[in-house]
Amino acid sequence: MDTPEKITERRLADAWAELQNHADQGHGLEADAYRLAFADPEFLLRRETRGIRFQLEMLKPDLDQAEHGIDNTIVVFGSARFVAPDVAQQLLQQAELNGNPEAVALAQRQVRNANYYEQARLFARLVARHSTHRRREERLFIATGGGPGIMEAANRGAHEMGVPSVGLNIALPHEQHPNPYITPNLSFKFHYFALRKMHFMMRAKALVAFPGGFGTLDELFEVITLVQTGKAKPVPIVLFGSSYWKRLFNTDVLLEEGVISPQDLALISYVDDPQVAWDRIRSFYGL
Repeated sequence: MDTPEKITERRLADAWAELQNHADQGHGLEADAYRLAFADPEFLLRRETRGIRFQLEMLKPDLDQAEHGIDNTIVVFGSARFVAPDVAQQLLQQAELNGNPEAVALAQRQVRNANYYEQARLFARLVARHSTHRRREERLFIATGGGPGIMEAANRGAHEMGVPSVGLNIALPHEQHPNPYITPNLSFKFHYFALRKMHFMMRAKALVAFPGGFGTLDELFEVITLVQTGKAKPVPIVLFGSSYWKRLFNTDVLLEEGVISPQDLALISYVDDPQVAWDRIRSFYGL
């Protein structure tokens, strides 16, 4: 007797298997017009189908995260160039052996900035520990840009606690590979910066920004603007590394010139300790 179909089973036309079957039989692809539309790379990459690509890039990570119970995230931004403390020490030792003053100075800076890597790892461990035994709706997951540096550190901290974490990577001319600590089925790759940033905000309950460059600033000010203008719900925006951020981001000038209001300063807070950063978020939500 035939096995009955399961009512919950999802059935999709296996277009790729059909194409493979054609190839196995020695039948090449026909002219573009004869290909199935969604199995036609040239068609999907046309200028006119950009809107479809937007939709796909919005939908795929959204469905996958929902399927894996990722409802609420703590987004961690920061430089991709900072390395782990042990790596920084190795680079310094090698530079000192080579006797190159410029290389030594660069390695010493790497050692100094490696502290941020370690602090990001410890912060992520605090978030992960909180979520370990919580109900789904109460869990908070680390989400990063998926690359090296601070992003790797945060994913690493969650990984060390045995808790899933998300990576939202971006395709760049100089290929950026996902770091090894992202949960594999939560590692996503984007073409469009705009869609990637939207995904950061869709589930974000807080943003923790470590020192970084143009990419970090782009992501940080996107969030500040969305919250300031009321386009996004208020969330804690925590700037980790007060010395760095206060040198880079002079809010006194903005106030003096009248381009922001005094109450806008309440949108951000400065911290220098992982526990303090986590306490700010807990206080905001009464956790």
